Amino acid sequence: MLFNRGSNLQIAGFALSTIAWVLCITSMGLPQWRVWYLKEPKISYPSVAFVGVWKVCIYHHDDLNNIRMCHRYSYSDTFIPLEIRVSQHLMLITSIFWLVGKVATVVALRDVYIGRKEQNVTYNTFGLAAILNIIASSFVFLSVTCNYFPIINKEGITFPTNFHMPFYPHTQKVGIAMVVALIAAILFLCSGLIFISYSFPLSTQVFPKF
Repeated sequence: MLFNRGSNLQIAGFALSTIAWVLCITSMGLPQWRVWYLKEPKISYPSVAFVGVWKVCIYHHDDLNNIRMCHRYSYSDTFIPLEIRVSQHLMLITSIFWLVGKVATVVALRDVYIGRKEQNVTYNTFGLAAILNIIASSFVFLSVTCNYFPIINKEGITFPTNFHMPFYPHTQKVGIAMVVALIAAILFLCSGLIFISYSFPLSTQVFPKF
């Protein structure tokens, strides 16, 4: 076996952390954080807008055409509400924390693989990865929460006039991107808890000679 039994669970934690990061990045790229249904009596079907962390996409449907227009946010945009701005920073910091945690996990797994004897070093490295993953989980969950409450409170956004969007949608609901981000938060948390539960394998402990 390349890895002893004591590290199998940590390998699973590493895999969960990687999946969580992929889902986190995916949710950042998707615009479907909030789904707005816009009431337009001139056409037979209501328009739909997807309000994301980094862009908003507007869909106009009629019997003949489906028109999509997307507008990416920039740091100079003043119309972006506080919850979206906070989510942008939290998701970016999460990616940085995951990268540092990944390096710490690789180092810890390498120490277990080569049978390194310094138990405290391995404990501390897995502990660092655990803390970073748990913080990443809390950041992603906070991003989801920041975008969830405006939905249940039916809050609007003052988009520029060239977006051709009303301040309030007719109805709005949670989008798939928010669900993906929530799953990422859960996986980050599970990964962190796995790293915390690490116990150094007895087979690699050093016993004093008498």
